[in-house]
Amino acid sequence: MRPLPAVLGLALALAHAGAAAAAQTAPAPQATATEPPATDGADSVKLDAAALFHFAEASEAEGDLASAEAAYRALAEDPDPEYRTEARFRLARLLADQLARPEEAVVQLRRILAEKPGASAVRLALARIETQLGHRGAAARELRAAEAAGLPPDVERMVRFFSSALLAVKPAGGSLELAASADSNINRATRSDTLGTVLGDFVLGSDARARAGWGFSAQAQGFVRTGIDRNANLLAEASLAAELHPHAGQFEDVVLALRLGPEYTSGADRITFSAGPVWRWFGRTPYSRALSFAAIWQHPLGKRAQLRANLGVLLIDNLRNDLQDGTTVSLGVSLDRQLGANGGAGLQLTAIRTDADDRGYGDRTVNTGAYGFRTFGKLTGVVSLGYSHLEGDARLLLYPRRRVDDRTSLIASLTWRRSTLARLAPFIRLRAEQNRSTVELYDYRRTAAELGLTASF
Repeated sequence: MRPLPAVLGLALALAHAGAAAAAQTAPAPQATATEPPATDGADSVKLDAAALFHFAEASEAEGDLASAEAAYRALAEDPDPEYRTEARFRLARLLADQLARPEEAVVQLRRILAEKPGASAVRLALARIETQLGHRGAAARELRAAEAAGLPPDVERMVRFFSSALLAVKPAGGSLELAASADSNINRATRSDTLGTVLGDFVLGSDARARAGWGFSAQAQGFVRTGIDRNANLLAEASLAAELHPHAGQFEDVVLALRLGPEYTSGADRITFSAGPVWRWFGRTPYSRALSFAAIWQHPLGKRAQLRANLGVLLIDNLRNDLQDGTTVSLGVSLDRQLGANGGAGLQLTAIRTDADDRGYGDRTVNTGAYGFRTFGKLTGVVSLGYSHLEGDARLLLYPRRRVDDRTSLIASLTWRRSTLARLAPFIRLRAEQNRSTVELYDYRRTAAELGLTASF
């Protein structure tokens, strides 16, 4: 079998050749021998767009790539939308294939898509360059968007195959997110000064009440995939999530997880099994350790949607309170769908059951969520809504009522996609969260603003 990048390049070249209508780019105007360039002096020459295209082509053919680049950049700002679209497309090809500057090529292609989101051939070219850069997730998204915009049947079949294969064959990858935040309630605590108990009202200390502050967060994931046979791989994964507060270390929260297991492909479906340890630190000291088991099934629904189901089991050893030792079982399902060339949406539903040594710490939880995203030129906007309902198994002796929570959340973000800043994309994110609880200690409100950088590898 040929390596995927080479085969993908062949498929995308075929798509470009066979989808001229989908490209929505105009062929370069041809200059003729009867059209000499206009001059206004011995040392200056005025070229119209057609002549400048001819000059750029000739320069490229002669190996004068600097002159060709300069000409295409001048044409990329032409007031005629067809001229500048064609110039940006040719400039991107030159940058990626001959000048070894693929990141700049990505910027030029996205400039075209900002004006012509339905340009399928441009998206296919962008997917090819993203693959060269190792951004297979981004390449897969562009292929899905091209499908949604419409492709010839033969090209569509090939693109669908490579779209499903991209992530399955990637040998290694990961993602990173770093952010600084300002938070109205870094400890997710009540604003009340007292706590109602069966013994009367207790006065709460400052650490048990809502505290505003600033801090940093980090999210990192990575994986390595090794082939076992034609339809199976061994997948090793690691993830780290951290919330750090330099001036309030007692509220810092860090989780590290390692997972290892086989990954199987069957047709367009992918099934993954994994197991591994999980460690959590809270307040800069060990809080819990656990052993996790998971199974994930991914199944495409047509050319625009994907279904994902997951089962997880967590065996928890709480290092601070043995009464919270227990088992958590979760079952979730999600549906993601592409909506046109520049947007998409998704739904999630998860049921969670926790059994603890003390029934007061056991609970049943249902989480629901929905999200939508839309690209606007270089910007991608995402809005997500969440609702969670929790019911405790029994009343803890100290509290007058069994715990019942209803939590709602709203998150909105804007990401500047494909920044040239070392492949990092800046983002801003706003959060609003409220939890209503029958136990006053867990009743809180929270708003936060984050500014950070994200990247995929």
